Amino acid sequence: MTDAAVDRVLAAELLSQARADRDSVLELAAKLIRVPSRGGVDSYEPVLAVLEGWFTGRGMSARRLHDGSGALVGLVAEVDGGLPGPTWVLDACVDTAPLGDESLWSFPPFAGDIESGWLRGRGSADSKAAAAAFCHIAARLQARGASFPGRLAVLLDCDEHTGTFGGALAYLSQLGDQTVGGVMIGYPGLDELVVGGRGVYRARLRVSGTAAHSGSSKPAAANAAVRAAWLVGRLSELGLPQPSAGGFPLPPKLTVTEISAGGGFTTVPDTACVAVDIRLTDTLASDDAELLLKEVCTRLDRDMPGPEATRIEPVVSWPPFRLGEGEQPAQALRDAALQVGLPVRSKVAGPSNIGNLLAKSGIRATAGFGPHYEGLHGTDERIRVAELPQVQAAYHLAVLHLLGVAETQH
Repeated sequence: MTDAAVDRVLAAELLSQARADRDSVLELAAKLIRVPSRGGVDSYEPVLAVLEGWFTGRGMSARRLHDGSGALVGLVAEVDGGLPGPTWVLDACVDTAPLGDESLWSFPPFAGDIESGWLRGRGSADSKAAAAAFCHIAARLQARGASFPGRLAVLLDCDEHTGTFGGALAYLSQLGDQTVGGVMIGYPGLDELVVGGRGVYRARLRVSGTAAHSGSSKPAAANAAVRAAWLVGRLSELGLPQPSAGGFPLPPKLTVTEISAGGGFTTVPDTACVAVDIRLTDTLASDDAELLLKEVCTRLDRDMPGPEATRIEPVVSWPPFRLGEGEQPAQALRDAALQVGLPVRSKVAGPSNIGNLLAKSGIRATAGFGPHYEGLHGTDERIRVAELPQVQAAYHLAVLHLLGVAETQH
C-alpha cells in the first residue's frame, strides 16, 4: 500500500477504537466534572484520585506532581517505548475556571450528564473531556505493545486556571535528560488548531500617597487614589506598535485589569495598586513593555509628585510563540485531523496559554483543537459529544506518527 493508503487504514482503525471507547471516555469525563476542582479554590486531591484510580484499574501507573512548596499540582502517566527518543506530551488541565453567578446556570454546574448530545458542566470543555480522551490514548498505546523511540506522557495539570501553570512547571523540572519533542494541549475548538499565541508581561504598579483625614482643613495631601487614576489615564493613551509585514499577525495589547486603593470615606489613601496585563508580539517584547511602564511612572512622579517613587513589580513574563508550516507537532496533528474527517485551519490566538510557558523553555506546542463547545469560562459550559471520537482518533494518529510506531498491524 502507498503511505496515503496506509494512513487511511490506520485512521479508520483508530476511529473505530475511539468509537468503542466513547462510553468509557464520557464516563471518565463525567466523573471528573462531578468533582469540583476550581483553580485556587478546591482541593485537587479528589479529582486526581479519580484519575489515579482509572490508571490503576488498567494496570498503569501515574506519579503525582508537586510544586516547590509541596502542594499537589498535577499528575503524569507515561508509556515508554523502550528505545531512545524524545518524549511527546498530551496535556490537559483538570482544574477549572470559577462558576461565576451560579443562579444564571440552567443546570447544576457540576452536572456531568449528557443532555441532547451535550456533555454538561464546568470543566467539560476546558479540559476534562480532553483529559479523559488522552488517558484512553495512553492505555491504547500501552496495550499495543510495540517498541518505539521515546515515550508518550499524559500531563494532567491541576494549577492551570490560577495562571501559575504549576503542573507544567513541576513536570518540566523533573525531565532530567529527557528531551521533549513537543506538546499537544487539549483545549477545545473543533475548527482551529492553535499554533501560536501572544506573549504576556504582567506587573503591579505601586503608587504612593500621604495618609490624611478627608475632611481636614489643611491643604490636600498627595492622594494615592488620584495619582493612580492619573496613571491609568496615561496608560490608556499609550500607542503600541502595529504588526510587522509578514510577522506576528496580531498587535500587542495593554489592559489595566485591577485598581485598588483606600478603605473608607474618611481617609486619604497612602497607597494604591494598578495591575497591568500587556500582550507581547514580535514588535513589543517584555523589555519594551517594562520600558513603557517605566516612562509612564516617571511622568507621574514628575507631574504629580508623591512621597515615594512609583514602583513596578513584575509578576510574570512569557514570550509569544508561533509554529511555522511543517513544524511538529502541529503538522502531525493537522494531517491526522484531516484523515479522520476534521479539516482544521491554523490559528494564532490572542490569549496566552501553556504554549507560551513551554516556548520559554524552547518546547514547541499546539493549544487545541478539541470538541465543539459553549460557555467556556462562562455560564452553562458544555461540549458536543458527537465529534469526540474523531478528536480522540486525530490525537491518537498524530501520536503514532510522532513516535514512529508501526503504521498498521495489518
